[in-house]
Amino acid sequence: MGRVFIPSDETFPDTADAVVIGGGIVGVATAFWLSRGGLDTVLVEMRDGLSTLTTPESIESFRAQFTEPALSELAQESIDVFDDFADVIGIPGYDIDMHYQGYLFVTEDADMVDEVKGAVEKHHELGVTDSEFLTGDQARKRFPYLSETVVAGTFRQKDGWLSTHEATQGFAKGCDAHFLVRTKVTDVLQDQEGVSGVETDRGTIATRTVVNAAGPFAGKVAEMVGLELPLEPVRRQKVFLSEQPRVPQDAPLTIDIVRDAYWRPETDGAYIAWVDPDEPVDEDPAEDPYTDPHFAAIVLDKLRHITPFWEEVAMNLKRSDVHPSAGYYVYTPDDQPLIGPVPEVPGFYLNCGYWAGVMLSPAAGRRVADLVTGAMKPEDNILRPTRYEEGIVLEGGSFLRGH
Repeated sequence: MGRVFIPSDETFPDTADAVVIGGGIVGVATAFWLSRGGLDTVLVEMRDGLSTLTTPESIESFRAQFTEPALSELAQESIDVFDDFADVIGIPGYDIDMHYQGYLFVTEDADMVDEVKGAVEKHHELGVTDSEFLTGDQARKRFPYLSETVVAGTFRQKDGWLSTHEATQGFAKGCDAHFLVRTKVTDVLQDQEGVSGVETDRGTIATRTVVNAAGPFAGKVAEMVGLELPLEPVRRQKVFLSEQPRVPQDAPLTIDIVRDAYWRPETDGAYIAWVDPDEPVDEDPAEDPYTDPHFAAIVLDKLRHITPFWEEVAMNLKRSDVHPSAGYYVYTPDDQPLIGPVPEVPGFYLNCGYWAGVMLSPAAGRRVADLVTGAMKPEDNILRPTRYEEGIVLEGGSFLRGH
């Protein structure tokens, strides 16, 4: 079983086969698969615990509704892991609180109907054959709280959400890696052969393999080995509204693809959020990003258009019901992650650049481990960091970006 601890002088590991930097779900899943691959693995996290910054501030969801082939492949493989999580980690009965309540994307824009139909056709082409196209009337018949203005949507019942805390802890418990918390990486060391170690504020770990899974701080970690990565960290906020009897608790995660606002039920209340297209890139991400006091009001105003009951919720909302929080998405030029080795620095691997880290983490972590152990060749990994220099253009631009 993996060990999560604050290292002392006596317990600090001096060597490792592989060191993972970053203790969100992406990093922990990577450490899990590296350890399962037979490598003596250490993960280093600067905060007090695993999965305490961006992972829990996501909407904690998973979906197979991707139109990008590379992301669809990772998403489908990851859902398979989530579906059989207890067996995968080898802990009978382990529960990550899977909710298969679906993902519903809707639009009021008649000009988008063909695009929405095309997305479903692409899902089917990529193997997700249970994704459905819904007309406005079909959507309202199934989800009567939708507005009369909705003209089309996509839906997949087997999409949903889970407990990211339990999933992260399960990956940690299901392997033999060591997870060092309250331990900050200060440098990645190199010699004539490539990576030679990781320097932290508690000591140095000698290693020939380092995986940069540092989320919004991945760019800073890359600078330690002289790399400039095309990463753009952007703050993303969400709000938990407690005790909201007007919110249907059997609803799917519902997204307005015109306004980029969305909601889902959660423990007798709801999560609500909005992807602000004008949110600036944060060149210096904070360990505890701030929240805007008016964010909840902005989101509620957007949500009432496709689901009018939110107007009544807003009219009766108490300050004590509103619980805002914030984390980060990290974007790349094609909105798809950077996964794999960096040729300029032998032994240095990337697993970063995510706006969909939770839902892709199991498969992405396994891919990194396969690349490290040689089970996968770098050229077989389309998400390799060198793709931009190679002139590879990945399909993107989906209206589902960011949810």
